[in-house]
This record gives sequence, structure tokens and C-alpha cells, in this order.
Amino acid sequence: MFQEIDLQTINVSTSAAEAVQNILAERKLEGYALRVYVAGGGCCGVNFGMALDNNFRDVDSTFSANGISVVVDNVSLDYLRGGSIDFVNDPVRGAGFVVDSPFTKKEHDHEHGEGGCACGGSCSCNH
Repeated sequence: MFQEIDLQTINVSTSAAEAVQNILAERKLEGYALRVYVAGGGCCGVNFGMALDNNFRDVDSTFSANGISVVVDNVSLDYLRGGSIDFVNDPVRGAGFVVDSPFTKKEHDHEHGEGGCACGGSCSCNH
């Protein structure tokens, strides 16, 4: 059975929770949770993936935040501890979820210069 974790471990913003609730309502998905997982790494640190999922496993941990359920496997949980999930609607980059954790490099990382890396699935750093 999956384990309930302390909400203090990962912060989910109100806008992220509302975005997930809207997607679940539009697609008429009941019993689904937002799964957050490590999807690789690179020059920008750890990359995270997200999916709507109703297939929970023994290695999963779950918590509720702002009316949604979030599921994380135990390996990914270690990378998410102390992090946050937000939903932003940026006029330049568009709308989407943003995961910030101690394992992701900040956008203004000195290693990559001003503007740094803002990674999606892959990373292309301009020095």
C-alpha cells in the first residue's frame, strides 16, 4: 500500500492545484492524482516529469494539497523534498507547470550566464 507523506515536504501552489483540478474536470477523470517523477538530468540539474495517474504502486507516496492528490515514487521523493510545484502563465514562455527543488539549478545560475538554463525535456545552454 502506498504511504501518506507530510505535506510540508513539497509545496503545491494554489494555481498549480487549480490547473490540475481543471484538467481533471475537463477530461472527467475521477480517482486520478498528479504524479511527479524524475525524468532525467543534465546541465540544468534534475528534470521532472508529470502525468495524471490512477495506477498507484507499493513504492509510491501520496499527499493532498489544495484539493488535489499528488503521487511520487520513493526515488523521486528524495529529489522533491523541500521543493515546490507551481503553474505559471508567462507571456513569453507560455503556460505550464514548474517544479523547483534543491536539485534543480536556478534560472540565473552563474555557470550559464544571465538567463541561464530553463529546461524542459532537454537542455541547450548558451554560454
